[in-house]
Formats: sequence, C-alpha cells, structure tokens
Amino acid sequence: MAVIVVTDSSSRLHPDDLARWGIRQIPLHVLLDGVDYRDGVDDMPVDVHDRHATTSGATPTELADAYRDALRASGGDGVVAVHLSAALSSTYSSAVQAAREFGPAVRVINSRSAAMGVGFVTLAAAQAAAQGADVNAVEAAARSAVPRGHAFIVVHRLGNLRRSGRVGRGASWLGTALSLKPLLCLDVDGRLVLDQRIRTATKAHAAMIDRVVEVVGEGHATLAVHHVENRDAADEVAKLLTERLPHVDPPTVSDMGAVLAVHVGAGAVGVAVSLSD
Repeated sequence: MAVIVVTDSSSRLHPDDLARWGIRQIPLHVLLDGVDYRDGVDDMPVDVHDRHATTSGATPTELADAYRDALRASGGDGVVAVHLSAALSSTYSSAVQAAREFGPAVRVINSRSAAMGVGFVTLAAAQAAAQGADVNAVEAAARSAVPRGHAFIVVHRLGNLRRSGRVGRGASWLGTALSLKPLLCLDVDGRLVLDQRIRTATKAHAAMIDRVVEVVGEGHATLAVHHVENRDAADEVAKLLTERLPHVDPPTVSDMGAVLAVHVGAGAVGVAVSLSD
C-alpha cells in the first residue's frame, strides 16, 4: 500500500488534486443561526462572511475517525496529516490529541499557514507518498515545505477581524483605523500579523505584489491567489504577478473558502507562496 495524506478543508485544494494524489480532507465547521455547516460538504449561505457566523475546527473524534480510516486504507504504512496553522485554529491541537491513539503510525504537521499555504504543504507530502516514500520520508517532505511557505492578505473590512480574534498581539490599530486596508501576513509561527498600514485597496494590492516579488526573487515558486467575493481584483493581482515574475508559472485563482472568509470579510484578496527547494 502507501502512506495516506490527510488535510482539512482550509487547504483550498481543488477536488481534482485531492483525487489525483489520494488526499483525504476533513471538513471544518461554520456555525450560523444555530446550524453547524461542514465546510466543503454542506451548502451554506453565500453571504456567510457578512453575517455573525463563527467557526470551529474539526473535533478530536472527527479527526480520529478520519485517521483510523486512512490508516486502514494505507495497509498500516501510515498517515501524515497536515492542518491549518495552530495559531489560527484549534484543529491542530485536536489533531495531536487524536493522533495519540495511533502512536507513530500517524504524524501531524502544523502547516503554520492557511488556504493554499496548507495545500502546498499537503501536496509536498502527497507527492512524496506517491513516489513510495515511507511515513518518515513523507513527514519530512511536509516539514521541509513549511518554512518555504509565505502568505499575504489585504483585508477590506476590519469588522470581521475585530470579531475573529485571529490577529496577533499589538493589533491596536484595528480599533483606531478608519479607512485602513491593512496588508497582513502570516509570520514564522503562523500568526496573522500586520505587515504594512495602507489607506487604499489599490495601494495595498500593489504592496502585496511587491512583497511576493521580493520573497520569490529570481527563484522558482508556486503561487495561489485567493479572494472573498472579489474575483476581479484577484484576477488583476494574478495578472500583475505573472508580469512581474515571468519565470514562475501563472498563479491559480480561487475563493478563500467559507471558514477563512468569516474571519477576513468580503473583498479580501490574498496570495500564498511556496518556494521551490
């Protein structure tokens, strides 16, 4: 058999990639008006990010059930699970708890990222597994991909961030900025922190593109652009990145997903980067 890779629905992996690499995905949860929606499974209101929804991670029971099924499917070869940053969700800590039942057969990775930042780490693990690597090597492939990841996001509405509690310490600017369109990033610990204070969305997007170009430099990388109800801006960011980084494949463009949208609000545009090793 082969090592099975598991992730959660924050990864924004396309269903074709999940199928191609045999990746199993566990849904996170969006809670709205007393209803528990499973991200990526249940239909939910398209404007969920504009309502007073909350989110929750996968539970230890859900994770343990998924790991058990994956371990059985692997024929005992093992499971490597890659999850949303521990600084952004309880899923990672629940995963560590769930994995104790299986000992060294299940390895849990903190991606220290979000959206395709999680997806890129997951793909690195799945590609190693597809090449016949054992569980130690698949885990190593995932862990080596974590520090190669970078993520930036421009947020258009600060109300969602205020409610979310996902911004790092020193975020007093949230309470004083009126027209701020902050450029945020995920730091080395996977925390959402302020990168730059910017007053307009256009300038913020330009600054985000500059930061991505700075990070990639002359090297090779894989890029993904995400958005919340802002496809035109996401397409423009992708176009400009392609022009600025002609040696890199054009970015994919996709929505950010309901769970992340609840926390960053409508209009948000982000870029996930995975540098080549």
